[in-house]
Amino acid sequence: MEKHLLSFGHGYSAQALGRRLIPQGWSITGTSRSAENLPAIAAQGAKPKLWPGDDLSADISTASHILTSAAPTETGDPVLAGFSDQIKAAAPHLKWVGYLSTTGVYGDHQGGKVDEETPLSPSVKRGNMRAKAEAEWQKLAAEAGFPLYIFRIAGIYGPGRGPFAKVRNGTARCIIKKNQFFSRIHVEDIANILATSIANPFKGGRIYNVCDDQPAPPEDVIRQAAKMLEMPIPPDEAFETADMHPMARSFYSESRKVSNARIKNELGVKLLYPTYHAGLTAILEAEQG
Repeated sequence: MEKHLLSFGHGYSAQALGRRLIPQGWSITGTSRSAENLPAIAAQGAKPKLWPGDDLSADISTASHILTSAAPTETGDPVLAGFSDQIKAAAPHLKWVGYLSTTGVYGDHQGGKVDEETPLSPSVKRGNMRAKAEAEWQKLAAEAGFPLYIFRIAGIYGPGRGPFAKVRNGTARCIIKKNQFFSRIHVEDIANILATSIANPFKGGRIYNVCDDQPAPPEDVIRQAAKMLEMPIPPDEAFETADMHPMARSFYSESRKVSNARIKNELGVKLLYPTYHAGLTAILEAEQG
């Protein structure tokens, strides 16, 4: 099939891509670890599969494109653990293989700028696992000869996910740490970038940072969301003394400004929401209208 996407871990971001591709005549097979998620995948027009569980052999053998959003584990990438040989056998007809990684592979740069040529130096466990998974996929792509596209994605927000939800449910906090910068990306721009790469793939594969134009301290985004909702702005809390879960605290151990020049210069992407202000405004307008 010329337009058959097999999507491992067909969740929030992958479904946004599906909403673009299915109207263009694409066939999409989307997997989930939970049977409860399968009806929602089917409702979007994709073929749902439970994985682990269902046999995916036929889907791999007929896929023209593969996207994997599945998170790695301590033992490695779960897709490669289960399907390396089958993917290698399917390589001759694979036009595009996409791996959704994270900007966390760059580690801490104390607010400095990073691009796709910056050496990887992850400082937390999840970043290390992603860096290892990237290397595993690169190794298989080189051996099998299929084009691999790695997308290092910043913090994802969009309808139902992000600062509005935190402000509304009372979990939003303004944690203040000097020189702390995060990059982020609206889910529809993730779909925008993936679809553009699929339509015009860089020959032989490529790595792309996926983020908007406006890295910012996290408290700025929370304050903006609260103002837009006309709700109280959470009080400032010093990072050093704030009571935080270890996982939440680990997010503040790294600070960087991620460059998105490559998606613009090479892919010609025009971001739908180049700033978090634009993205939040669109989400709120859609909710209200």
